[in-house]
Amino acid sequence: MSDSSPLPPVRLHPEAELARDALSTPLLSRAARLARWAGPDTRVDAGGELVDEQVAAAAEVLGLSGDDAAADASEAWRAAVDTGLVEIVDEDAGTVTAGQELALLTAGSPHDVLAVWQGALETVLADAGVPDIEGLEEALAADGELDLSELEWDPEAEAEFLDGVLGNLYLLTVSEDGPGDSPVPLPALAASMIVPSDMGEPTNDVLEQVSDAMMRLDDQFRLLEPVGLVEYQPVDEALMADADEEPAAPVDDTDVSRYGMVRLTPLGLYGLRARLLEAGFTAPAVGDLADKGADALLDGTATFPAGAAHAETEQWLARREPLAAARELLAAARGGDAGAPLRRLRCQQALSLVGVEAEPALREVLDDAELGGLARVWLAERGASDVPAPSEAMIFWLTIDTVAAQLAAEGNSEELRELVQGLAAQHGEFFTTAWRVDHPATADVLEAMGRLHPDKRVAKEARKAAFKARSQQGG
Repeated sequence: MSDSSPLPPVRLHPEAELARDALSTPLLSRAARLARWAGPDTRVDAGGELVDEQVAAAAEVLGLSGDDAAADASEAWRAAVDTGLVEIVDEDAGTVTAGQELALLTAGSPHDVLAVWQGALETVLADAGVPDIEGLEEALAADGELDLSELEWDPEAEAEFLDGVLGNLYLLTVSEDGPGDSPVPLPALAASMIVPSDMGEPTNDVLEQVSDAMMRLDDQFRLLEPVGLVEYQPVDEALMADADEEPAAPVDDTDVSRYGMVRLTPLGLYGLRARLLEAGFTAPAVGDLADKGADALLDGTATFPAGAAHAETEQWLARREPLAAARELLAAARGGDAGAPLRRLRCQQALSLVGVEAEPALREVLDDAELGGLARVWLAERGASDVPAPSEAMIFWLTIDTVAAQLAAEGNSEELRELVQGLAAQHGEFFTTAWRVDHPATADVLEAMGRLHPDKRVAKEARKAAFKARSQQGG
């Protein structure tokens, strides 16, 4: 996943709702309870961990029992310390007190609560990249130093791998053609990091790497679920005939759920977006543009998928009077730059959401060379009276502008291919006139039509017209 191009916009839940989710996660709620429990008699070691005799007491306070009670209590304590819910008063004496951040969980804003939760998430992500305790003990040298070569563990590579997996899961979730709220099979997520995109049938070596990655991710997602990042259905242990064996990749879709299924929670989407922004990615959220001008809306939604652009525009319009909004949109849609056709397309889509109150704004631009065509379309669709017929020049200009916008929005899509075929079929002399259209994108549009049209004769006509247009433009 590259940080040079923007990610699809994410639809986040309101911060108040996310803050309630954060407070109810097992990890943060346990950390808060331990912070309230901690007092003058609570003792920690040099690393800030609870001393052994107090781990059991912490587990009892949390109502934990069973084999994982001590580990879960220790994890909650680490989160409390790392997030500032607990402060170490005297390192030498190992005494602690409730931290200033604890008050934020009850008296702070939703944003304050989410900031504390984000700290807890970072603690868990750091822990998720650490090998199991048994492996760490084996790697300890006689002098107490940790020999990473014994573990075959590269902390930076491990963190990078997990970040990459979570980045791919985020991208799958926010993409309009992705699974959305549906869970993602663990094998697919592991394969997205390992199998080259141009590889046909994966080799046995690659499949083995995918299997190894699945088991690492299985452990990591089990750790990440209590902090509320994901909902996770673990790998079915019955698939492993031997405890030391890795499961083979699933053979068909019917059994894929047994190999682990994971989905980001609404809170997880919020948390990962914050991390992506921190890492320098462009990770927009629907609603970011609601309080900005129409120019920012039209430019910002230019690269959005259709559904996200619609949702963003709805939020923008909800804050404005229809007539004023229409005037602002039309003014922002003008221009002869390369991005102008797509701005006008987004403007037309935005105006389709505005009621008849906006009619005066559309009538004001009927004589505008750039906006008169889309104004006539809008008025005609609403059955307005006294709409002047467009001139042939305006029709052709609007056609070139529309195709240029579709090219910018979708590239060589099947929909655009059908549009090109329809234009050529409707107007037998289309290319005879089109090359003369005074539009900055005329030559580029005609070249694209020549590339997209399946009929060789028509494609040749389009290329010849493009050559004439470029010669006329002096390029």
